[in-house]
Amino acid sequence: MKLIPTILCGGAGSRLWPVSRELHPKPFIRLADGQSLLQKAWLRGVVLPDVAETLTVTNRELLFKTEDEYREVTGTQHKGISNSYILEPFGRNTAPAIAAAALQVAASHGEDAFLLVLAADHLIADQPAFAQAVAQAMQLAAQGKLVTFGIRPESPETGYGYIEADGNSVLRFVEKPGLEKAREYVASGRYLWNSGMFCFSAGTMLREMQQHCPDILSATRACLEQSRKAQGKGYIQIEIDPETFERVPDDSIDYAVMEKSKNVAVVPCSIGWSDIGSWSALGDLTVPDAQGNRIEGEALLHDVSNCYIQSNQRIVGAVGINNLIIIDTPDAILVADRSRSQDVKHLYSRLKAEGHEAHRLHTTVHRPWGTYTILETGSRFKIKRIEVKPGACLSLQMHHHRSEHWIVVSGMAKVVNGEQEILVNTNESTYIPAGHKHRLENPGVVDLVMIEVQSGEYLGEDDIVRFDDVYGRCKSN
Repeated sequence: MKLIPTILCGGAGSRLWPVSRELHPKPFIRLADGQSLLQKAWLRGVVLPDVAETLTVTNRELLFKTEDEYREVTGTQHKGISNSYILEPFGRNTAPAIAAAALQVAASHGEDAFLLVLAADHLIADQPAFAQAVAQAMQLAAQGKLVTFGIRPESPETGYGYIEADGNSVLRFVEKPGLEKAREYVASGRYLWNSGMFCFSAGTMLREMQQHCPDILSATRACLEQSRKAQGKGYIQIEIDPETFERVPDDSIDYAVMEKSKNVAVVPCSIGWSDIGSWSALGDLTVPDAQGNRIEGEALLHDVSNCYIQSNQRIVGAVGINNLIIIDTPDAILVADRSRSQDVKHLYSRLKAEGHEAHRLHTTVHRPWGTYTILETGSRFKIKRIEVKPGACLSLQMHHHRSEHWIVVSGMAKVVNGEQEILVNTNESTYIPAGHKHRLENPGVVDLVMIEVQSGEYLGEDDIVRFDDVYGRCKSN
């Protein structure tokens, strides 16, 4: 019996702006214990019995960031489990993602292998109870059922869908209700929160999709046939073809299959589940002080109550406020009424509509080779801190409008500058004129840290021509 935890890592997490951004979405948010939601999702899957591999469906721009997250928490007990990936060029909702995952698992492990579909941005506090629920779900899945996990409600939440159930039998799925209807559901004892987690055999899901959404299944199959595949010992990496993926219908697995199928079962459970859908929910994970304040970072408070304040770099001072959320990041500050925390998504939407970079990137940006952090920007200059992983290198590239000074702070840099190739050691520097082909590489065994000073008439990130790149980015530039 093979189990493949399948992690769906997508979505912008717009209600958790300014920490969540398009290229640093909600699954990558770190909790107070230092682990991200994505890491917790991966760990809760790999520790289960009979796990053959993990499969992550995510945006291709998040691959290296995701690999870094997994690498950070991989212990000796997990080293035998490989991580495979399906990399989407853009979001297409959960039905195409699950179709691709089921097709891939069936091809690699057979139609009898089980998929455990997990969201990358949920929190589950009770791992033993979760493991018991998965064991029960696998028993039902072995009987040919599509199994969903229903959470016993703790309050009349209006942000979740509900499942009306009788034991393991699903009577119906219900959309997010209003408050009065939610109270009625909870009081009846017949309704469960719809967690969005599933368990089924690959063959069962493929047969159900063939019956209820054959257009999604056939389009996804055709897309996989045109997609690039990289395969190694025990793993596969599929980069979805954008042109054919555009033709795959956009739909959720709930609408496409679960609400139509007569072959659905539910496992009612109490596992400490939360989808962390707002700053108010995230703040509730922090222990309050005597005044009801929940603080992450350093804050000076005077006559403050029932506030959630998060600041990892600066001191936040607050006087005479109540029931507010204050989230401080290097380039954006959020101040919101705790009762209006769901409305933060409107700020994200406005930033995106206006093309503001604050919806997409942080000042620290992850790249396949490491990170860069923007320290200061002026009219004709930009200063960055660049960190390159051991053995990693940037593309061979050229800039039309800017020159660059590189100062090595720690480690060693191997630099191609025009026709020259030189080594730059700690406390040494080099100059890259505009129009020169250049490449930066870390040949050492420790991180290379350097300061880059850009100067010129245009300093945008799109002023780059790539000639050679080990990460396959030349075609897009």
